[in-house]
Amino acid sequence: MTNHLAQTQSLYLRKHAENPIDWWPWCDEALATAKAQDKPIFLSIGYSSCHWCTVMEGEAFSSEAIASYMNANFLPIKVDREERPDIDSIYMQALQMMTGQGGWPLNIFLTPDDLVPFYGGTYFPVEPRYGRPGFLELLQAIRRYYDLEKGKLEAFKEEIMGHLQQAATLPGTEDLPEELLWKGLETSVTVIAHREYGPSFPMMPYAQLVLQSTRFDRESEYDPRSAIAQRGFDLASGGIYDAVAGGFHRYTVDPTWTVPHFEKMLYDNGQIVEFLANLWSEGIQEPGFEWAVAGTIQWLKREMTAPEGYFYAAQDADSFITPQDKEPEEGAFYVWTYQELESLLTTEEFTALNQQFFLTSEGNFEGKIVLKRTNLQTLSPTVETALAKLFKVRYGALPEAVKTFSPACNNLIAKTRNWPGRIPPVTDPKMIVAWNSLMISGLARAAVVFDNREYATLATTAANFILEHQWVQGRLHRLNYEGQAAVLAQSEDYALLIKALLDLEQMEQVHASDSNWLEKAIQVQEEFDEFLWSVELGGYFNTAKDSSSDLIVRERSYTDNATPAANGVAIASLIRLSMLTEDLTYLDRAFNALKSFGAIMDRAPSACPSLFAALDWYRHHTLVRTASSRIPGLMAQYFPTCIFQDKSDLPSEAIGLVCEGLSCKEPATTAEQLLEQLQGAQVRSGG
Repeated sequence: MTNHLAQTQSLYLRKHAENPIDWWPWCDEALATAKAQDKPIFLSIGYSSCHWCTVMEGEAFSSEAIASYMNANFLPIKVDREERPDIDSIYMQALQMMTGQGGWPLNIFLTPDDLVPFYGGTYFPVEPRYGRPGFLELLQAIRRYYDLEKGKLEAFKEEIMGHLQQAATLPGTEDLPEELLWKGLETSVTVIAHREYGPSFPMMPYAQLVLQSTRFDRESEYDPRSAIAQRGFDLASGGIYDAVAGGFHRYTVDPTWTVPHFEKMLYDNGQIVEFLANLWSEGIQEPGFEWAVAGTIQWLKREMTAPEGYFYAAQDADSFITPQDKEPEEGAFYVWTYQELESLLTTEEFTALNQQFFLTSEGNFEGKIVLKRTNLQTLSPTVETALAKLFKVRYGALPEAVKTFSPACNNLIAKTRNWPGRIPPVTDPKMIVAWNSLMISGLARAAVVFDNREYATLATTAANFILEHQWVQGRLHRLNYEGQAAVLAQSEDYALLIKALLDLEQMEQVHASDSNWLEKAIQVQEEFDEFLWSVELGGYFNTAKDSSSDLIVRERSYTDNATPAANGVAIASLIRLSMLTEDLTYLDRAFNALKSFGAIMDRAPSACPSLFAALDWYRHHTLVRTASSRIPGLMAQYFPTCIFQDKSDLPSEAIGLVCEGLSCKEPATTAEQLLEQLQGAQVRSGG
C-alpha cells in the first residue's frame, strides 16, 4: 500500500511512498484538505542523501502506531528541500527562531488556515532518548495544545510571523562606507582561520572571500594567505576527500578533517574545484591540489554525469554491505580495515601507503580506516598502484577500465544488481540547475588554470543541456527528472546559471573562440529581473512573483550556507555584465541591491560573505582589453574582480588597456606595464 508520494518524481519523496503515514506532497490539494478538516500540518523536510532523514524514515515514519495517530490527527506533508529550497528556507528560519538551531530532517507543525509554524524540531526518536521525547507522545501533546490552547497558540504565531516578516524586509542604507568591505573581509578571515571543536565544513563562500582578500596589504589578526593555504591543505589531504576514487564528502564530524559524513554533494564539489583552481592561480601550488581537482573531475565523469551531459545531484552516505542487509551502513563503501589493506597490498605498497597516509591498526572510524594524507607532495608510483588496487575492490576493475559507472538510483537497484565490486551508495540522478551551475563554474576555472580542454568540454556540454532543455513555456525550470523539466527556477538557479555563463564566456577568451555565452547570460538576466527583482526593496526574491502564493513570506536570500547566497552572486554578475556590455543600468541595479543589504552587512558580516565578494567587485571591478595571445597568461593568474576582453583594435603601440570602473588608464605598451596597471587596479582605494 502506497501513499500520495508514490507518483512523485523526487527520489527523497519516493523513499517515503510505502510508509504507513499517509504522506502528501506540498500541493494545493493537501493544503486545502488540511484546512477543510482542521488538521494541523506536520511538515517534514529533508533530502535523499541526508543520513538522519534516512534513519527517521526507517524508525518513526515506519511505525504503525505513530502512523495511526498521525493520519487521524494531522495532515502529513513531505517536502524535498532540493526541489523547494524556498519552503525549506522559511521554515528553517522559523525553527531556528524557536529552538536556536536547525538541521535536517526539519520537522515542523503548521496551523492549517495560514501555514504559520508553532512547534518544530529535527530528528525525533520513536522512544525517548538523546534528551528528546518519544515521537508519539510528542504528537499527542502537540494535538492537545492545538485543540485546547488557542490563545497561547495565536500569540505565539503572531510573534513568529512578526520575526519572519521583519527578517524579510531588511532596512537598507543610503551609502556603503569604505570600511564596510574591510569589516567583511576581516570577519571571514576569522571564520576560516579559527580552529573550532566539532565538525569541519568546507565553508566555500567564506574561503573564496578570504582568498580574494589576500591581494590587500592590510594588518589582520590572522594572515589570510596562511588561513587559505591551510583550508586548501585540509580539503585536499583530509578524509573529506576520497583519495581512492575522487570527490569530496560533505563535511567531517571532527575538527581534524578526518572522518567524513560520507555523502557527496555536487554543490560542494563544484565550489571546491573552483576554490582549489583559484588557490593554484594565486601561487599556492601544492601538488595535492591539482591531484584532488583531477580526481574529483574523474569522479564527476565516471559517476555523476548523465549520458545527456548534465550532472547528478548527490550520492548517499550509506550503502549496503550485502544484498541481504535490511538497512545500509554509513561509510561502508569507503572505509577499510587494517587487515584488508595488509592483505590487498604487497609489503612494499603497504609501506609506501603508510608513509603518505595515516594508517593504524585501531583505525580512525569505528575500528576502520578513512584514508587521510600526511602531506600534499606528489604521490609515489607505488602509492598510486596501491590506490588503484583499492579502487578495483570498490568498483571491480582498475581505474583506467572504468570510464563510466552506472548509478544505483534507489535501494532496490543497489541490492539486486550484480555489482563487480562493493555495493555502491545510491545516487540521486536529478539535475538541479543551481548545482550544475556551480560545477560548470568550477570546471571553467579549472580548464583555464590547468589548461585542460576536457574540463572545458564537460562544462560547455552541461551548460548547453540547461539552455536547451530547462525552459518550458518561456520560463527557466529548476530541475530535470529523466528528461522532464520540473519546478520553476528560484533565485539561486538564475544567479548561479548567469555566473556560470559568464565564467564560460571568460574561459573562451583564453581560446579566442566565438561563443554566445554572454548573449545567453543577458537573456537569463532579463528573465531574472522581470520575475524576481524587488522593486520596493532591491535585491532578488527567492521565488518568482507568479509562484509565491503558497508562501507565508517572500524572502530575499542573503545568508551564505553550504552554497553561496543568490543575491551576493547575482550582484557580482550584474557588475560583470555592466563591464562586458557597457550598459550602466546593470551597475545601477547592483548598487541599489548592495544598499538594500547594507544594514545587515554592517550588523552581521559573518552571515553574508557573498555580499562582501559582490561589494569587492563593485569597489574594484577592472576590465582588461588586450590581444587574445596575452589573455591565457593573465587569466591563469588570480585577479578576482577582473574581466578580460579580446581586443585587437587598440591604439598604436599599445598592447593592452586597463579600465578601473568608469575610467581607463593610459594604454600599456609593455607586458610589465600592463601587469603593473592590472595589479594596481585590483587594490585601488576609493573605487
